[in-house]
Amino acid sequence: MARRRKLVIAATTVGAVLVVGAVAGYWYERPLLLTGTGYAAHNACALHTIAGRDDAADDLPPNPLVPVLRTRLTHDGTAAQSSVLGVLAKQRAWETPGFGCTIASDRPTTLPAATAVSSDANPYTDLPLTPGTSSAVTAALAHAFGDDLPADARKDLGTRGVVVLKDGKLVAERYADGFDQTTPQLGWSMTKSVTNLMVGRMVQQGQVSLDDDHLRPEWTDERASITIRQLMQMTSGLSWDETYSLGTPITRMLYLEPDMGRYVASRTLAHTPGSYLQYSSGSTTLLCSIVTKDRGLADAPRREVFAPLGLSSTVLEADAAGTPVCSSYMWATPRDWATIGQLALQDGVWDGTRLLPAGWMTQSTTAVDTTVEPGSDGYASGWWSNARPDGSVVEQGLPADAYFAEGHDGQWVVVVPSEKLVVARLGFTPVADDDRVVSSTAALVTALR
Repeated sequence: MARRRKLVIAATTVGAVLVVGAVAGYWYERPLLLTGTGYAAHNACALHTIAGRDDAADDLPPNPLVPVLRTRLTHDGTAAQSSVLGVLAKQRAWETPGFGCTIASDRPTTLPAATAVSSDANPYTDLPLTPGTSSAVTAALAHAFGDDLPADARKDLGTRGVVVLKDGKLVAERYADGFDQTTPQLGWSMTKSVTNLMVGRMVQQGQVSLDDDHLRPEWTDERASITIRQLMQMTSGLSWDETYSLGTPITRMLYLEPDMGRYVASRTLAHTPGSYLQYSSGSTTLLCSIVTKDRGLADAPRREVFAPLGLSSTVLEADAAGTPVCSSYMWATPRDWATIGQLALQDGVWDGTRLLPAGWMTQSTTAVDTTVEPGSDGYASGWWSNARPDGSVVEQGLPADAYFAEGHDGQWVVVVPSEKLVVARLGFTPVADDDRVVSSTAALVTALR
């Protein structure tokens, strides 16, 4: 009897240890799991409510979590929930008209009214489909879409839309099956370039200055010297890690923090402000929390940029505090993305009205001349320059005066001032080594001369 009792006690102890270990393991891994479920919930909600698509699985990157994710829309289609096996790490994303989907435990109630945006100011919105008539242009688009590739490689390339503007005119476009000129697509970090335009609007109106400092009341240490310019150029010196992994600042900001700007502002200094360029989505989101406070919060991009340009398809999503997620979450049709590039090409003049300070784009596309983390050479102020500070060219196939908006998974707006050319490329390219944007743009440069 005593032996049996000892065996029962031992088994119970082992079981308790396993349970405790499992629970401890879950809580250790929970931030990573919440990254996966947050991504999935946001993706499903935004695709349905903004893009009108219900194939959310097609936009999930390769990840070991994908087979165990359980994601569903609510009956009214205005929210989505994702979890691991229907039980663990639940995350919800809620739609607010005009502001897309917000990850939060409850539906946000702090977002402002959305400024109405008409397409009247945009000459490209209502044009008929424009495939282009030149055989050389058609060949360049075929290259961009991988017509020469086997089916699997073409799927990995994942081009979904290309729009070409030359001399201010829409000269060519093409879309993948299931997409057309009315389908909004997520630009990811191209949103940072639009943030640059919004700040430029505020500078033009005298609302802010690039040299403004003392940007947060809690910054009573060296962080008080950080300026708006440094946040735009990612030289603030705030500690950051852009790696999408367990417990990194970027995943915590996007999937765990209701007030993203406040979280980024809490980061300590790793470098003296202005001395080191470190790519940081946190820097841009913090910038937006600062410049939109008392200026409309999530509605500021709609009022300052979308409405004047007639970007009627465009949505920039917000966090639960009402701050636009200016690092990552702008959706627009490829035509509207190309319109952003055309405004830049015209140095901020639209339909005869100056929206940005004269010379703003030259200043904004001049590469930062300081110590730069590996992989970030050519970064300027929300845009990427094709010329480094020493004059060397980053993308050898394109003219030195080219500059870019670039985003995750192969999102690009390429502007080539010397050719009066804008190319917008949207797609889903998480695994292909070459998204073919540079080579197809180079072919378009030649074809349209």
